[in-house]
Amino acid sequence: MKPTLEEVARLAGVSRSTVSRVINEHPSVSPETRQRVWKAIQEIGYRPHSVARSLATKRTRIIGVIIPEAITKIFSDQFFAILLQGAAQATNARGYQLILSLFDDPKRQEELYAKVLKNGYVEGAVVASAPPNDPLLRALKEDRLPTVSVGKQQGLPYVDVDNYGGGRLATEHLVQLGYRRIATITGPRDHVHVQERLAGYRDVLVEHGIGFEEELVAEGGFTEAGGMAAMQRLLPNRPEAVFVQGDTMAAGVLRALRAAGLRVPDDIALVSFDDAPLASLLDPPLTTVRQPIRLLGFMAVELLLNILEGAGGSHELVLPAELVVRGSCGAIRQNGGGR
Repeated sequence: MKPTLEEVARLAGVSRSTVSRVINEHPSVSPETRQRVWKAIQEIGYRPHSVARSLATKRTRIIGVIIPEAITKIFSDQFFAILLQGAAQATNARGYQLILSLFDDPKRQEELYAKVLKNGYVEGAVVASAPPNDPLLRALKEDRLPTVSVGKQQGLPYVDVDNYGGGRLATEHLVQLGYRRIATITGPRDHVHVQERLAGYRDVLVEHGIGFEEELVAEGGFTEAGGMAAMQRLLPNRPEAVFVQGDTMAAGVLRALRAAGLRVPDDIALVSFDDAPLASLLDPPLTTVRQPIRLLGFMAVELLLNILEGAGGSHELVLPAELVVRGSCGAIRQNGGGR
């Protein structure tokens, strides 16, 4: 039989209620009594009931990860799977539990907030891929639930990659390879990270005297189908190269170019963003800006747990981006003999 609270009390020579106060970290127990009770707990192997302890201490050691995107998109984009791996590693390392909240319409979002986030079930939340005007962000701020955003959000602690620098890296690489008519395919343009990547792209073009043309910008929604449709819209404008702001969209871009009878990189060059596992498996393999996706998830949870536990440090973290050169941009071919 499992040891009971009464057995701990008898061994420690205290009342059952005193044992309960020690387990629930009540300040009214003297250090000597506290030590005696914990010694008794260890000797007989008593394990406090985690749910009861959570109710008494108001600590559930559960955090939520919220991704306000269509469920089909979450399970088809490798970014989210890798992000969640990092988040899970961080919660496991710190003795917390993680719950994932998914929904695909505003009504479900309201139900989630009322049932899970507002009733004290979770101690804090990590939010990823939320547009700045999402009502969920406003509710989290108003209710003061400790929250960390993956990606910059006004008024919230955040972990992000250097999206502006990444946009510059991709565009500068194409300019250095000799391309001048460079298009870009973006995600939703109300997202801050999309605006920053676009700003990096635009600034490099202007600095090199090429100029920014709105007709060479198309939105692809961070989906494969969206990337394909965006590329089809851009083809009449005859770009020489394309900076695609996500690997999943780049897969759709390759399909569109193949259907149009164009070869990559012979007829048109590509540089992407993410460096998800998909990038090296496509034909040709993608030159892409690597963002440390798993580390983004890990550090977002670490930052949230530090806030919950009262640790100091910055509440804004920006990780570096890195260019990974493969076959889609034409650099390897140029190095072997020029275009």
